Amino acid sequence: MSAYHTPVLLHESIAALAIRAGGVYVDATFGGGGHSREILGQLGPEGRLIVFDKDEEALAQAPADGRLTIVHNDFRFVHNFIRYHGYAAVDGILADLGVSSHQFDTGERGFSFRFENAPLDMRMNPRAGRCAADIVNSYSAEDLDRIFRLYGEVENSRKVAGLIVAGREAAPLKTTDDLGRAIAPVLPKFMEHKYLAKIYQALRIEVNGEMTSLEGFMNGAIRSLGQGGILAVITYHSLEDRIVKNAIRDACQTGLLERVTKKPILPSEEEISFNTRARSAKLRVARKR
Repeated sequence: MSAYHTPVLLHESIAALAIRAGGVYVDATFGGGGHSREILGQLGPEGRLIVFDKDEEALAQAPADGRLTIVHNDFRFVHNFIRYHGYAAVDGILADLGVSSHQFDTGERGFSFRFENAPLDMRMNPRAGRCAADIVNSYSAEDLDRIFRLYGEVENSRKVAGLIVAGREAAPLKTTDDLGRAIAPVLPKFMEHKYLAKIYQALRIEVNGEMTSLEGFMNGAIRSLGQGGILAVITYHSLEDRIVKNAIRDACQTGLLERVTKKPILPSEEEISFNTRARSAKLRVARKR
């Protein structure tokens, strides 16, 4: 398995795609390339795979393979790029949402509070403009409260926002340590990590516009599938899972999709034991009618 990223629900998601050797498939979140390599391993010489990622570091892991097309862009544009590369429809689309192991484990990327004095960055595309430090130092208390409440379901979100605004008055909050000191009074004893995880999740979602991207992706993916094509999406928290579940439900009601599984597929206890980041994962699968 790649040291860059350990793919979640790898065998379940690839099996769900029911890959045809000569088919055209999309990995909308390349990450460390674990899912993509499995897809390529099942494709024949005429098969094709299109991969998306906003992170150049992730795409640098892509294998040299003539069947592979790389798109360095947001997966919300999946339909546009599929058409741009000459395909009227595809046979399957996979998306493994969230943050890669490499992004979490690289301190200078700023995705994790585990690293001391790491920059508050959190951009999946390091060349994008706004980072987490920009948000904590420029958003009003009301806007900070909104993102913590909506995207992190943070308890006492208004107090957290007030502490950040008060803390930045003395000096800008630029690092993980700066943010930690500013909100220290509200961190619950013995649950600091769980509370901080919610705050970091909210900031990351806001920085990368994740909910807007996901909504665009779901619409584009459903449009891009050919008859019988499979859509498989792995989610990690309730906000994104709700968007995926509702998009599939609405498409089923209008006759565009049919559910392959009534309930989401969950990781096994064995997988969770060697990859704890899989513990909240859910795989939802649907087929184009």
